[in-house]
Amino acid sequence: MSRSRQPPLVTGISPNEGIPWTKVTIRGENLGTGPTDLIGLTICGHNCLLTAEWMSPSKIVCRVGQAKNDKGDIIVTTKSGGKGTSTVSFKLLKPEKIGILDQSAVWVDEMNYYDMRTDRNKGIPPLSLRPSNPLGIEIEKSKFPQKDLEMLFPGMSADFTSENFSASWYLIENHSTTSFEQLKTAVTNLKRQASKKSEGSLAYVKGGLSTFFEAQDALSAIHQKLEADGTEKVEGSMTQKLENVLNRASNTADTLFQEVLGRKDKADSTRNALNVLQRFKFLFNLPLNIERNIQKGDYDVVINDYEKAKSLFGKTEVQVFKKYYAEVETRIEALRQLLLDKLLETPSTLHDQKRYIRYLSDLHAPGDPAWQCIGAQHRWILQLMHSCREGYVHGLQGTPGLHSPMIDLDNDVRPSVLGHLSQTASLTRGSSFQSSRDDTWRYKTPHRVAFVEKLTKLVLSQLPNFWKLWISYVNGSLFSETAERSGQIERSKNVRHRQNDFKKMIQEVMHCLVKLVRGALLPLSISEGGARQHGGWEGKSELSGQWLAHVIQTMRLTYESLTALEIPNDMLQTIQDLILDLRVRCVMVTLQHTAEEIKRLAEKEDWIVDNEGLTSLPCQFEQCIVRSLQSLKGVLECKPGEASVFQQPKTQEEVCQLSIHIMQIFVHCLEQLSAKPDADVDTAHLSMDVSSPDLFGSIHEDISLTSVSMASLKELDQRLFENYIELKADPIVGSLEPGIYAGYFDWKDCLPPTGVRNYLKEALVNIIAVHAEVFTISKELVPRVLSKVVEAVSEELSRLMQCVSSFSKNGALQARLEICALRDTVAVHLTSESKSSFKQALEALPQLSSGADKKLLEELLNKFKSSMHLQLTCFQAAAPPMMKT
Repeated sequence: MSRSRQPPLVTGISPNEGIPWTKVTIRGENLGTGPTDLIGLTICGHNCLLTAEWMSPSKIVCRVGQAKNDKGDIIVTTKSGGKGTSTVSFKLLKPEKIGILDQSAVWVDEMNYYDMRTDRNKGIPPLSLRPSNPLGIEIEKSKFPQKDLEMLFPGMSADFTSENFSASWYLIENHSTTSFEQLKTAVTNLKRQASKKSEGSLAYVKGGLSTFFEAQDALSAIHQKLEADGTEKVEGSMTQKLENVLNRASNTADTLFQEVLGRKDKADSTRNALNVLQRFKFLFNLPLNIERNIQKGDYDVVINDYEKAKSLFGKTEVQVFKKYYAEVETRIEALRQLLLDKLLETPSTLHDQKRYIRYLSDLHAPGDPAWQCIGAQHRWILQLMHSCREGYVHGLQGTPGLHSPMIDLDNDVRPSVLGHLSQTASLTRGSSFQSSRDDTWRYKTPHRVAFVEKLTKLVLSQLPNFWKLWISYVNGSLFSETAERSGQIERSKNVRHRQNDFKKMIQEVMHCLVKLVRGALLPLSISEGGARQHGGWEGKSELSGQWLAHVIQTMRLTYESLTALEIPNDMLQTIQDLILDLRVRCVMVTLQHTAEEIKRLAEKEDWIVDNEGLTSLPCQFEQCIVRSLQSLKGVLECKPGEASVFQQPKTQEEVCQLSIHIMQIFVHCLEQLSAKPDADVDTAHLSMDVSSPDLFGSIHEDISLTSVSMASLKELDQRLFENYIELKADPIVGSLEPGIYAGYFDWKDCLPPTGVRNYLKEALVNIIAVHAEVFTISKELVPRVLSKVVEAVSEELSRLMQCVSSFSKNGALQARLEICALRDTVAVHLTSESKSSFKQALEALPQLSSGADKKLLEELLNKFKSSMHLQLTCFQAAAPPMMKT
């Protein structure tokens, strides 16, 4: 990113040389836009930022530190311009320091050994201070590790003022690279210093000998004058006069200079006060600066200023400093409370929470604000979940709005929360929240399904931040480096103690989610007390299987998303139990709705027969079953970690009973249609409670679904077949006896036979009509139907033959002709019963005695078959294997 300003440029420094801690004024260009913009200042390689005071973009005032280089550049670094350059340099002087124990004949200014940054010399007695270079040669610090020196010289010290001083340690530390010639010079210097110390104060007396003589002469003259004048007790003595003169001189001087001295004292006090104010204006201006920075939200600046003030004036004994520092502490305490309130304020982003926690840790706030924030976030999530339920429950009495009054995640002020989570693989698979659908979907969705969608979306938007906040609390990333080092041991203890508490929080959120979903979709699975808190959906109709499958998909995606956060599986077990119960309920509801749909199939029968002889009813039944099974495919499939829907014996039994009932309903539909084919179908007798678990209590649990279904279908098939045979065979059978005796026919007195009479031809035509009717429906049914019709006709014909008292020759021949014609015509449909009937009928006739009769019989049979060849063709086709009845 390109910077908005030019790099700083130093063009002048005043003074351009001096000793360490010299106050200098730096001038230049682009030296920063303000105090906070200045982030670096080095002179001769030494960091002088701590003493820097930003005056303007062209002026900075600071003090030179203990630099390593004798001469170097002045480098200024700012946020807006970066690292700058310098056209001038500063020269660092190294004056000889005279220790406080060294004797000197001249006045020496005291050196300021106070280090404002580290306060390391505070409390050190003056006698512990030592001259910087006792050997008088240049010191060259070695890079020999301090720990190794301590191991080489155990119990010793490199400080020559210490009782356990080690000369070897001192030489290694300060003169490891010094030449032997320089060490000889150092020995000479030590001898010179030792000789000076041996002379003591005598050397200084010799240097000022003339001054001592003059003072001695003056004192002797005064003494002689006083002795000549007398004692002090004599009135009018010279001492008395001298005293009076001195007093008058003093009074006159006081009178003359009183006003001047007063103004001078006042000016000195004012000047001293101004110096103090100027020197410590950082502290005096700090309370006001803290308030201004708090109003602007510059909490980092406040914390840095507070740490600086605390290190400088935290243990001061000066009353005025104490007073102002107390003001600082008051405002810092107010800032702590403000930051804590902002931290516990909801809703808030994870970034803001971490920022406020770091601020509070830097300010050494009492207690554990991070844990307080975790507790507040937990309560906020629970409140959102209950408010979401209340909003949807209250919406049942009014407009079916789907927006919770507490929070609207579709217009959330924090889109990055859910957006970040939606990037995970668990949320990108499938569209759990139907984001791609149009707005009309919202108003088509059942109220409870929309509630579950909104509730899971709410949890997935809030829980990740909550979980990440706890992870940050555990690994210490919520705290600054200083606070982390200082409170690491205590915080590790808190983490161990509070780990179970946080686990309970997560479990409480999961239990709340599960109970709210159960209250909406599975109200019977929660207790009465929980129904009041998590229910409120009374009076709503049962959801369809498709919507329950949609809810199951939503809960599965929710589980995958929570698993992606690395939440332990034991905390998510309640969601798995809920998914299993929803899957079981979905299977039950789907089967119940399938039964209801099949119950109404009888009303949709159009009696249009297709090429295979089937109406639309079986196809519609099959489609209902296929749709039901397809809708349950995803529900019955076990995702990772899920149990089978049929693991419970009770579930297996209920599913089996519902499946049996579906087949029984279809059988009832067939019976109803077969009984009233032309009337309105009455399904009232089918309106039973298919959801009742006691509906099939009489069915033994060992009976399989297949055996029960096949038995019901076979029973229906047999019943329908018998009704149809009765309907078709009775008219044919009933027409035989009147046809035989039509025209007062008598078996005892009849003409020679000339052919098969019309009654038998009519019966055959009627049989052919049945054949044609059945063949148009299903040719596989022809043998089954015609065999039964032939049995009925042959039985009736046998009965009629057996009832005849006697036959004439012509009558016997006529009867045998007709019986044989019928038997040979329907030979392909003869059964053992019909064969037996034909045999009994023939046995009731007299036997043919002559060959002429047999020949006539054969000729007449051939004539009959030839004349009715076209009609009898249907009986000559190869028949399929006969169906068993």
